[in-house]
Amino acid sequence: MVKHKNEVLDKKADLAGPGIGSYEELEKVLPTDYMPLLDPKETQRAITAVKRYIEDGLCRELNLMRVEVPLIVDAESGVNDYLDRDGSRGPVTFHIANDHGVHPIDGQVVQAATKWKRIALAQFGMKPGEGLVTDMRAVRKDYFLDHDHSAYVDQWDWEKVITADQRNLDFLTKTVEGIWKVLKGAEDFALDTFPDLKKRQLPRLPEKLTFLHAEEILDRFPDLPRKARENAILKDHPAVFIYGIGWTLKDGYPHEMRAADYDDWVTPTHTKDGRMMHGLNGDILVWNPVTKRRHELSSMGVRVNAETLTKQLELTHQLHFLKYPYHQGIANGTLPPSIGGGIGQSRVLMLLLRKAHLGEVSVTVWPKVLKEMCAKRNIHVIE
Repeated sequence: MVKHKNEVLDKKADLAGPGIGSYEELEKVLPTDYMPLLDPKETQRAITAVKRYIEDGLCRELNLMRVEVPLIVDAESGVNDYLDRDGSRGPVTFHIANDHGVHPIDGQVVQAATKWKRIALAQFGMKPGEGLVTDMRAVRKDYFLDHDHSAYVDQWDWEKVITADQRNLDFLTKTVEGIWKVLKGAEDFALDTFPDLKKRQLPRLPEKLTFLHAEEILDRFPDLPRKARENAILKDHPAVFIYGIGWTLKDGYPHEMRAADYDDWVTPTHTKDGRMMHGLNGDILVWNPVTKRRHELSSMGVRVNAETLTKQLELTHQLHFLKYPYHQGIANGTLPPSIGGGIGQSRVLMLLLRKAHLGEVSVTVWPKVLKEMCAKRNIHVIE
């Protein structure tokens, strides 16, 4: 019975948010034998080259065009990303007095461009099969800052118009495979262009992803919390796409607390052997050979329609969101059906350039305790 209680507590704690959770735990995770393969100057060259390769590849594979993206949105628009369903990770909010307070605006720094992108599809007149990609910058002030989570977020945020009959698992899978082709190609490009990355014989990414449902992974590791399940499955399959992020699984917990108003995680689907599952979304995760643990690269999904938006908001007790213009646009059909996601730029660069910490490929703030911990391990973050 004690074991069962501990398992429940671990699973609840694992849903609390991303990151390691304490610097005592992080100290156990950071590698003790780390040696960067590129110096800081060469790292910057590599960042520029690899980012260009990936952005061009995404445009080519998914038929996307690059567009500008907001850093600030109006708080009343409802367009900012909640990140999860309980609102515990809120945006940076500030007041713009404007015109001596006569025409003020309450602004928010974006946490992601997830909802804005769908509005942008309509704004730019995108047709089915056409889409957009952005060089998105965001601030997530409530993250625990560890080796692969920072308050500063950079993503290739992309969105594409689809037809109603493309709202299925096969179309999602095909789209994920196109993204994986770009990421795998980027690894080959990085290793060929910057041969010092080959000095350590680290395993390369597999040619193909393994596709699994969150429920299937839970069946294999029923007693483990989510991040531990991911670590376990990645030891068998070093690159996976996990379907069904957000639906409550048979142990009473979702794989992760995905927000209710963009990805569709309620639509019924079936596994290859005919078992009923739920969700038209998922995450790409890989095994990181430098940090020797799970490494999330991307989150994506077929987006909610009017029916599934209402159902998910009912499940999360957030029907009041329907008052916002973004949600009204989905409910009344003025926003197009779409598929979309975010690919973490610094996460991808950290992996492909064989780095041990996000701070080696991005510039942001880190606490003194973390910087000192990293320096002892030959990990030098950019300041």
